[in-house]
Amino acid sequence: MSSATTLWRHARLATLAGPTGYGQVDDGALVVRGECLQWVGPVADVPSQLDVTAEHDLHGALVTPGLVDCHTHLVYGGHRAHEFEQRLQGVSYEEIARTGGGIRSTVAATRAADEDSLYTSALARARQLMREGVTTVEIKSGYGLSAEHEARCLRVARRLGAELPLTVRSTCLSAHALPPEFAGRPDDYIAAVCAWLPALQAQGLVDAVDAFCEAIAFSPAQTQRVFDAARQLGLPVKLHAEQLSDQGGAALAAGYGALSCDHLEHLSPAGVAAMARAGTVAVLLPGAYYFLRETKLPPVAALRDAGVPIAIATDHNPGSSPTLSPLLMLNMACTLFRLTPEEALRGMTVNGARALGLADRGQLVTGQRADFAIWPHEHPSEMSYWLGQQVQPRVVWGGQERTA
Repeated sequence: MSSATTLWRHARLATLAGPTGYGQVDDGALVVRGECLQWVGPVADVPSQLDVTAEHDLHGALVTPGLVDCHTHLVYGGHRAHEFEQRLQGVSYEEIARTGGGIRSTVAATRAADEDSLYTSALARARQLMREGVTTVEIKSGYGLSAEHEARCLRVARRLGAELPLTVRSTCLSAHALPPEFAGRPDDYIAAVCAWLPALQAQGLVDAVDAFCEAIAFSPAQTQRVFDAARQLGLPVKLHAEQLSDQGGAALAAGYGALSCDHLEHLSPAGVAAMARAGTVAVLLPGAYYFLRETKLPPVAALRDAGVPIAIATDHNPGSSPTLSPLLMLNMACTLFRLTPEEALRGMTVNGARALGLADRGQLVTGQRADFAIWPHEHPSEMSYWLGQQVQPRVVWGGQERTA
């Protein structure tokens, strides 16, 4: 690791220090030593004794923490454009899933793809996220649904993290859907998932465990079995919860100290209270809400009033959120879910990091990782204001300016 000290000065900083507000410093500076922020504050207060080896004048550009996309499904084969057309003709997401489409059609395409082709397609997707300022991303499995193919997808996620200037957290979502070979035997499939987890962990492929608790997926009791297996291995849990109906999944997950519960359109007051008690992050996914033309909003006001941290993510996947624009998600979080621009930005920085169990990023404060993005904006509200502008910031990841 380099021990060089770099000064980035004359920036408009949105530090997000503290629990609310942008934490703005209008004429600010960042001092980076190695991979971390050594000092943050006004230019006028930069310590004079620093042994600076390089300087960058940002001429008033906006600097924010690097974006954290805490919920994606980047590794898969094929696409589902035909299902988009079906839904526009009135076929529901649930009907498509029950007739062999949906997740299971992507499973077939993913199983048919070799590891290198899965990597190549996922690499292009990851780079697109990076172009819009993402420095940390979570990648879920869940399109293999066998021991062999789930491991393959998780290896691709790990390879992306090893070969890109991007932090990748991998989540095992084997409890995503029932594969065809287990048709009519969901309990047997859950037993298989639980049996795979120790080997996947031993191979260093898993940072967390997720499940899809829904009427078209797995019941709370089946989800609990997966969480029990994760707990025995010391792995944190997350949950796709209350997307299409209220299954009580959020309260269940909160009882396991879940890092996050995601989607949450049908979240109940009891679920909100349970998440608040557990410190579980609410990950809202406006891309899926928009793409599926949902009408029931997640209970943002109740989450806000209860003090539940709110994160925003792309949920990139081929069936319900085929977006690779985190900036568009910031806009949709404001326009569709009525978040403020500050809440949206906090949702894809500090709270996104928290949803991944990462306390070392998401804010521009001393001691954090030097992950930040430099934008051609005057004010942080512009992050969610500009629609479809395809802004590409300069990005510093771990103290080094990124060129990939």
